[in-house]
Amino acid sequence: MQRRSTKSVTMGDVKIGGQAPVSVQSMTNTDTRNVTETVAQIKELEDAGCELIRVAIPDHEAATKVDQIKAQIDIPLIADIHFDHHLALEVLERGIDGLRINPGNIGGEKNVKEVAEKALAKDVPIRVGVNGGSLEKELLEKYGHPTAEAMVESALNNIKLLEKYNFDDIVISLKASEVPMTLKAYQLMAEEVDYPFHVGITEAGTVKSGTIKSAVGIGSILAQGLGDTIRVSLTGNPVEEIRVVYEILKSLNLRDKGVKIISCPTCGRCEIDLVEIANQVEEEISDINKSIEVAIMGCVVNGPGEAREADIGIAGGKNEGLIFKDGESLRKVASDELVAELVDEIKEL
Repeated sequence: MQRRSTKSVTMGDVKIGGQAPVSVQSMTNTDTRNVTETVAQIKELEDAGCELIRVAIPDHEAATKVDQIKAQIDIPLIADIHFDHHLALEVLERGIDGLRINPGNIGGEKNVKEVAEKALAKDVPIRVGVNGGSLEKELLEKYGHPTAEAMVESALNNIKLLEKYNFDDIVISLKASEVPMTLKAYQLMAEEVDYPFHVGITEAGTVKSGTIKSAVGIGSILAQGLGDTIRVSLTGNPVEEIRVVYEILKSLNLRDKGVKIISCPTCGRCEIDLVEIANQVEEEISDINKSIEVAIMGCVVNGPGEAREADIGIAGGKNEGLIFKDGESLRKVASDELVAELVDEIKEL
């Protein structure tokens, strides 16, 4: 798909926009003041494939931990700051790679000017983050309730304030918990600016329901060529967010990381325990980062065709399966040996 053309912004060593690959973000849910716990969680997220990480900076003590955290991790660190611009100034002195602020809530134009000037001097990008649940009072009065138009107006007002002080190293996010509103907001904003977009559905929900909501929302936005960096927001272990992000990106052919499994839903024609086989294979190969397409099909109707199109796969028969590799039939295998033999073939790739 053709992605929207944007300017390029760099956080640490990660490029956002400008046709760079869509980057993957998350946010810690530890107390940032606890450096040990925060670094441990970031390391776990790094191992899962996270490429940028955000931490909450609720007070001065948290701000003073930024350099300690940054020294122990390998991905760019972004500070999430509200209300107190002094916290932004503090983390900028301590080597932060990116800021997430809403210029409208950090105490007036004088404070915005201070942050913009220091961020410019330190070459640190700012994400202007607008959330449907925290719009300015005057915009709520104007529109009556949160709307896509209100979110865009809020973002544009904040961007103009930064631009007034010659700051244009900007990433924009327009997040709501409603998918249609979020989609419309990004569509409207794309008509106004060429800044890169951070995309997500905020407060999407639990791992189960939030995964579906995020896939629908983020997938719809990305499918229109909008979006340069993304975060899935789930109530739970943030490592789950990374897993979901990559599945969304793989489904749209936007990133090739890890194994893509194609498996049929099964029906009355299936004569092997395909559900168990698919689950076992997925678990066995979860740590493989190489881009491989695996087809796990249950019968002879669609199975051979799908398996031949994949890098490797099986097509089920009665108590057995046919293993395909690179479009060629390799051999028949008894159903109780299918998982082990298929996994061995995958690992050889």
